[in-house]
Amino acid sequence: MKRNILTIVVLLGIAGLLVGFAMPEYRQGESSLAGTTAKDFEFILDGKLTHLSDLRGKVVVLNFWATWCPPCVEETPSLNSLQAQIAQQGGVVLGVSLDEDAPAYERFLKDNHVAFPTYRDPTKKIAEDYGTKMYPETYLIDRQGKIARKIIGGQTWDEGDMLLYVQSLLIQK
Repeated sequence: MKRNILTIVVLLGIAGLLVGFAMPEYRQGESSLAGTTAKDFEFILDGKLTHLSDLRGKVVVLNFWATWCPPCVEETPSLNSLQAQIAQQGGVVLGVSLDEDAPAYERFLKDNHVAFPTYRDPTKKIAEDYGTKMYPETYLIDRQGKIARKIIGGQTWDEGDMLLYVQSLLIQK
């Protein structure tokens, strides 16, 4: 009897782990999203109304972030560096900030010398439409406007695997 109960408890534990790792918060790459068209949205870029779809033909590193998010703050320098590395190759880092506090957002951009285009969406609607629940969360979008990969959590974008992956998207036509 004890053996049967122990077996059931172990099997339930294993099943719980499998379910836990199947949850979106734990998956890197989101294979279910790969190949789907990135959801279009409006934002202000260089003072004019723009749509994500206007960036077709470019590789877009769409990063959802906030000034109050420590991993977001930590990855900002590498996103700045990535922007400098990919701009000439037809790539762009596009930040969507979830900050409600406009002065804090503006101060952060200035203090951290944010070099990539970013848009403040205090309604959080864009992130919500993408299903973003954890920050930072980044979508790598190919030149055709298709999501290639979803990355959850802070990354080092200007070296290693992340840079290689972005570069692989840049060489695809």
